[in-house]
Amino acid sequence: MNFSSKLIEEAVNAFATLPSIGKKTALRLVLHLIKQEPGFTENLSEALLQMRRNIRECRLCHNISDAELCAICSDRRRDPSLICVVEGIRDVMAIEETGQYHGQYHVLGGVISPIEGIGPDQLQIDSLVGRVAEGTVKEIIMAISPTIEGDTTIFYLAGRLKDFQLRISTIARGVSFGGELEYADELTLGRSIVSRVPYGE
Repeated sequence: MNFSSKLIEEAVNAFATLPSIGKKTALRLVLHLIKQEPGFTENLSEALLQMRRNIRECRLCHNISDAELCAICSDRRRDPSLICVVEGIRDVMAIEETGQYHGQYHVLGGVISPIEGIGPDQLQIDSLVGRVAEGTVKEIIMAISPTIEGDTTIFYLAGRLKDFQLRISTIARGVSFGGELEYADELTLGRSIVSRVPYGE
């Protein structure tokens, strides 16, 4: 791809480093920005800078947050006795879109995967056990993608939590085995949460 401007080339290369953005899409974005008023680009740049500088991890559930506690954990209308365990932040967003869940979350930050060198110590498992140990949690919902790694992670978590007096459930298998939770449609995912089943049955 030949550029008449070094500045455009550098901007295209920067955009092309983003996921799912190729050089052609990056060029379209850059050309779109060039056509806008300078204030538009400045506002976009400022929003990105503020996000990068000020975004943090919720100290309780490890979701993304603007403050020490995320909006979900600080919402008094949410049920703190119910925790939905997910792999990542996008899973939280997917479940929230269903409007079927009103408890809190715990973001593991991935799943156990020996092939990729990811063990339990690299995930937010100890903090989950710590939350349960406080004694207010009555149910843990394992909303982890139905894959080999996901099932391994659920099995490990169930073992870590077996000595506590709480219900452990998994989302109903409306989500196909091998599928990624974040790509499930809202209706299927919502029904999976509502129709959750006790783990091990």
